[in-house]
Amino acid sequence: MNGKTSADWKPYVALLFMPLFFTSNLIFGRAATSAVEPWTLAFLRWTFAFLLLLPFTGMDILRHAKLLKAQWKTVTLLGLLGMWICGALVYYALHFTTATNATLIYTSSPILILLMEWIFRGRRMGLRESIGVCFAMAGVVLIIVKGSLAVLLGLSFNAGDLIIGFCALSWAGYSVLLKRSVFAEVPTLTLFAVVAGAGALTLLPFMVWEVAVREAFPTSFEAWRSIAGIVLFASLAAFSLFQYGIKTVGPSVTGLFMYLLPPYGVLMAVVFLGEDLQPYHFAGFFLVMGGLILATAPIDLLRRLKTRIAG
Repeated sequence: MNGKTSADWKPYVALLFMPLFFTSNLIFGRAATSAVEPWTLAFLRWTFAFLLLLPFTGMDILRHAKLLKAQWKTVTLLGLLGMWICGALVYYALHFTTATNATLIYTSSPILILLMEWIFRGRRMGLRESIGVCFAMAGVVLIIVKGSLAVLLGLSFNAGDLIIGFCALSWAGYSVLLKRSVFAEVPTLTLFAVVAGAGALTLLPFMVWEVAVREAFPTSFEAWRSIAGIVLFASLAAFSLFQYGIKTVGPSVTGLFMYLLPPYGVLMAVVFLGEDLQPYHFAGFFLVMGGLILATAPIDLLRRLKTRIAG
């Protein structure tokens, strides 16, 4: 192993599981849609996540309480974008579309982040990035229209696919907003806990409505198994490994492992949910992945990473 110790490989092995846990949200969510109402599912997810994080972040929350209180509108908006829209609305969309479609469409979020930074922050995009954006967006459109020109011309789109597209846009907005310098001094895990709590509060009235009107509070073992999977794997484990990656190998290298989201998601949808793959899925996958790597992957970093692993 060219003198490498197990410690050298530990972060990379751990990061192989990170996108798997992130993707599990759509798999657990798709499985839970028949047993749990979407806003109730999202509320329970983020409430339990907040409560489990509180013992580890409580002191820092108190330490930064003045800043967080001053930025309560931004924190609430983050909770609305990241937990209400990208939580409950995603679960609602999964009533109408497949986890495969949702995974591939949601993967376009980094592309949308580039576009939002270009539009609102004046970020310049080079030729390579522009071509990558075009490829990725073409892949998303191909998936939404199911590879059919008739669907495109007839504007007869699947509502779930369109909602997932809106959620991907909201996640891009969440990511851009999260980069605001005002939060620079707040530890990432602490900010995540506060936003999770804010998101749970935005979901609370809708959860109450679902329980009161639809009498749909989860009671079955299958429902709570899905909820536990979403809380433990898709929320806490995924984010903890993301933080571990940033700490040990840096944000740029950690970001490269997020390119594993589409293959992991599609594979899990086929294996665990029995979903079928169509030719347009493969075409859309290669367009989205190719465009994503072309637009966002730092080529020099890829070379350094290859040299580091090989050497």
